[in-house]
Amino acid sequence: MINFRPDRLIWQQVLEEIRRRIEAGEYRPGYPMPGAPRLADEFGIAKRTAERVISELKAAGDVYTIPGKGTFVADPVTKAPPESVDLPDED
Repeated sequence: MINFRPDRLIWQQVLEEIRRRIEAGEYRPGYPMPGAPRLADEFGIAKRTAERVISELKAAGDVYTIPGKGTFVADPVTKAPPESVDLPDED
């Protein structure tokens, strides 16, 4: 959870936090990011607010959606699905 500032819109603060996580590599290109229900739970916000955040991320090209699969982090340079995804080795 983040401590929301009362002088700024909540969805904008969550949007900034998600972008920070993408830039920090917490959410990597080609990997799924949390959906609206999970974001709502994590940040203690309404599901509709979480949907707005995802919508803004999609409009900016930060994420893309594959119907029936979920929402994934886009390549930061091309703003598109990455050419390949380096998945961690499974033991």
